Amino acid sequence: MSEQITPGAEVIAPSDPTGTTSSVVVTEPPSSARRLLGGPVGRNAGLVLALALIIVVGAITAGDDFFQVSNMLTILRQASIIGVISVGMTLVIIAGGIDLSVGSVMGLASIAATLAAVQNLADQSHWVVMIAIALAVGLVAGLMNGIVIAYGKVVAFMATLAMLVAARGLAEILAERRTLVIGSRDFIDFMNADLLGVDILIWIFAVVAVAGWLILNRTTFGRRTVAIGGNGEAARLAGIDVKRHTMWLYAIAGLCAGIAAVMMIGRTTAGTSTHGTLYELDAIAAVVVGGTLLIGGRGTITGTVFGVLIFATLTNVFVQNNLSSSVQAVAKGVIIVVAVLLQQRFAKPAGSRE
Repeated sequence: MSEQITPGAEVIAPSDPTGTTSSVVVTEPPSSARRLLGGPVGRNAGLVLALALIIVVGAITAGDDFFQVSNMLTILRQASIIGVISVGMTLVIIAGGIDLSVGSVMGLASIAATLAAVQNLADQSHWVVMIAIALAVGLVAGLMNGIVIAYGKVVAFMATLAMLVAARGLAEILAERRTLVIGSRDFIDFMNADLLGVDILIWIFAVVAVAGWLILNRTTFGRRTVAIGGNGEAARLAGIDVKRHTMWLYAIAGLCAGIAAVMMIGRTTAGTSTHGTLYELDAIAAVVVGGTLLIGGRGTITGTVFGVLIFATLTNVFVQNNLSSSVQAVAKGVIIVVAVLLQQRFAKPAGSRE
């Protein structure tokens, strides 16, 4: 006659010929609801629901103006710059890292691209030179982060914190604490142009997001990124060059900061050392709300895009209702805490009894 075993109970296995016994804890399998909520479908569905609720609140409180096409494009435009930075941040966090310097690198890249010497060179050749300088500065700064972290074995938090301070200081020195106005009318016209009625900044965000999604989901580089975040030592033993891979992840994050710098100077028609202030925190918040684990090993670009849109829409709702930025900060803080609590709740291993 078989005996029913209660999940969670300790079962003593029969002794082997040597007389040794072993105990096994029978764990309860995760429920179907928890499997759904913990999977990509459940996480994205939750983000869609959260975004829908914010939109409903905006429609109720702000009236018909909220659903105007111009307002929808405004939300996307506001989300585009931080969205580009967040794509790079997603890859870094999935690999178990963090980058606190992206905002400062963005400010430095915006200054480098708008220096008088660079603008003179652009006038003599083409304004693409300004874009190339911004991207190069972002890429080099990211590579420096990656080298110090991967090969110098400095903790990512400290290495990128140092870059945050250094890049902002260098930007102030180069600009002499002045705002550098862009003189190229062609560059400004291009960065403020519409393509099929949609702002060019939104198109840039869309291209970067799609590229990030393809890298993460359709390439060996993306699979290795997830593997490193899940277990770096196991990834190394499997033959992955963890150090080199980590270096290039931070280079990608820096490149995204350079792209964001181009978008910012195109939108504001000026470079300043204050560009990107606290953008690293906004990017981390969007990535976490989008479902990427801070400990690494799991995350999606799609979730990050939803996270960025949630915060951009929330900000727009507050602006439409003339609410203070302090209230916005409190609301963002609450959303971040709830997102982290949900991560802890649904990211536990199956059978965990905590």
